[in-house]
Amino acid sequence: MQTPNWANKAHDLLLKTEATITIGLLLSMITLATTQIIMRNLFDSGILWAESYIRIAVLWLALLGAMLASHHDKHLAIDAIMHKLSGRKQQWLKRFNDLFSSIICFIIAYHSTVFVYSEYEDGGIAFEQVPNWLCEAIMPIAFAMIACRYLIASLFNLRFRT
Repeated sequence: MQTPNWANKAHDLLLKTEATITIGLLLSMITLATTQIIMRNLFDSGILWAESYIRIAVLWLALLGAMLASHHDKHLAIDAIMHKLSGRKQQWLKRFNDLFSSIICFIIAYHSTVFVYSEYEDGGIAFEQVPNWLCEAIMPIAFAMIACRYLIASLFNLRFRT
């Protein structure tokens, strides 16, 4: 069964968006950290919210990286027996692993959604006027995306395109 053209285009757009956000986030972190170092060393001052932003950006960068890794099937895996199995058994074990990964990621997505909602209700501020829940919203989004990718891979025995 061939994937519809619109689905390929949507998938490509999603990948480009993930990569663009990841690159932009990394560049902003490097720029802000460098600016902060220069300001502290030369002017004995700094940007008040810089450390909070960088800490949150590390969370976003890690989860966006996990999303990209899941797409390229480059996530961490323990496959001590995979190479000892025949081709057909390898396929079934890979599908089982994908399904298991998907279930775990859906559970994490659910619980992180509950956490983010509780942060929304609490109304805390991370830095400047940016609320905590917005900074943490990447958690359910990333884990849901990863879960969907592995669910699709397990159900249709698909390997992701690069």
